[in-house]
Amino acid sequence: MPPHPPQSSVDMTQRGDDAAAFVVAAPRWSVLRQRSDFLKAAKARRAGTAGLLLQARRRADDELTETPIRVGFTCSKKIGNAVMRNRAKRRLRALAREVIPRLGRAGWDYVLVGRPDATVSRNFSDLRDDLVTAIRRIHAPKAPR
Repeated sequence: MPPHPPQSSVDMTQRGDDAAAFVVAAPRWSVLRQRSDFLKAAKARRAGTAGLLLQARRRADDELTETPIRVGFTCSKKIGNAVMRNRAKRRLRALAREVIPRLGRAGWDYVLVGRPDATVSRNFSDLRDDLVTAIRRIHAPKAPR
């Protein structure tokens, strides 16, 4: 049997014989893989902070999938070599696991883009604050013109 995705939540319920039965809930978010999804998010809303750039878009009704929220991660060669890019993406994935289930909205795609020198070296709690701020700005009502 294949392993469960890391973003799945596991619900433990007790049976009468004191053995725990595991029930796997649906994943809260899935990872964007298609280039076209990244390009669509790049054309939509964006919020930049010191540690990262957040791109987000609301999916059309005909694009809805089994997972309510989709998240993508990208780091260009401006970040550094492959080791630095992978470290930056690992930090972005850890941020997404903490923040997106709480503040993300169903039917939305989010792309976290790493910033040179900042994503790898910035304090993790500051990065978390950056992502929270960016999500709140994305979902803030637009000011009338």
